[in-house]
Amino acid sequence: MKKTVKDLNVKGKKVLVRVDFNVPIKNGVITDDNRIKAAKETLEYLLSNGAKVIAFSHLGKVKAEEDKASKTLLPVSVRLSEVLGKEVKFVPSTRGEELEKAISELKDGEILMFENTRFEDLDGKKESKNDPELGKYWASLGDMYVNDAFGTAHRAHASNVGIASNLGENTALGFLVEKEVKFIGQAVENPNRPYVAILGGAKVSDKIQIIEQLIEKADKILIGGGMMFTFLKAMGYNIGKSLLEEDRLEIAKEIIEKAKAKGVKLVLPIDTVVAKEFNNDAKFETVSISEIKEDDMGLDVGAATVELFAKELEGAKTVVWNGPMGVFEMSNFAKGTIGVCEAIANLKDAITIIGGGDSAAAAIQLGYAEKFSHISTGGGASLEYLGGKKLPGVEAIADIK
Repeated sequence: MKKTVKDLNVKGKKVLVRVDFNVPIKNGVITDDNRIKAAKETLEYLLSNGAKVIAFSHLGKVKAEEDKASKTLLPVSVRLSEVLGKEVKFVPSTRGEELEKAISELKDGEILMFENTRFEDLDGKKESKNDPELGKYWASLGDMYVNDAFGTAHRAHASNVGIASNLGENTALGFLVEKEVKFIGQAVENPNRPYVAILGGAKVSDKIQIIEQLIEKADKILIGGGMMFTFLKAMGYNIGKSLLEEDRLEIAKEIIEKAKAKGVKLVLPIDTVVAKEFNNDAKFETVSISEIKEDDMGLDVGAATVELFAKELEGAKTVVWNGPMGVFEMSNFAKGTIGVCEAIANLKDAITIIGGGDSAAAAIQLGYAEKFSHISTGGGASLEYLGGKKLPGVEAIADIK
């Protein structure tokens, strides 16, 4: 079991906190601050317990010097000040005298934030490739380290694994990552049954590992989204102009056979909403999966499939959902995702988990966030974790002894 922030005696200590403030910013304005709000609990706990907090994060990819202007964390530090209701001093650098001086002047219960960790990638990808010198340097700035950035936990970077490996026993998980590990870990290791997984999104290739893991764990797997057409094609259906991963057809057949052999019920859509072109204004209709024409493009699951999926969800005790059922960003092809989201949200006595990404955005947008047991903050990390992979950013944290 990993140490959590409550296992550290933080009073008077300089605590380095890796947060995930990789938020969308347009013309200097943050368009979604959910990740900033999600870090509030950990940061407030540390501040109220007398820690000197040094917060840091990445923001997008920084490939050239000119990227810096649009990738600065300055607007994020301003928003964080508002969320915490206290001043957050911003240091516009990732190392050097200015940063070291600002840290040395911090008083108990104060917080500063330094610049985008990915600025270090301009010089040989030092952050992303876990440069040992950079990890050692950042570790030298604090006494303790807390990882509260689940979104990057599946990557070994200098700002997570690099720092943690230098601070050893003085490392812990923040409340956000602790919650992720608890909910997703239980779904992987010891789920309440029946355990139903719902997978959507565009590509089979993105989900192969998780599907194979789920065949070992789940009682049912429901498949929608663009990836459903590769499975339908593998079963001999005509899918018209719908999304197809030709090179994944054999894998789709193998998955169907594996599920059958393991006694896992694999449920595919029975109808689809089709149009002649990929456009929200295109004329559309709902057809059975056996009635898709050559020039049809499937863009959502139909009402009968939503009903079928809702029926398959009845009595479920653990539900994991990752990926929309159709082209959710187009209103005419969002009904399948909305219907499935509602069916999960209305389940009684079930642990319901959304594995980040577009499904999380859908639940939040539809006002169902409070009805889910847990909405993951990390799409890639939650997928890898659900797929049975160890997460380097979590593994690097000290165990409770």
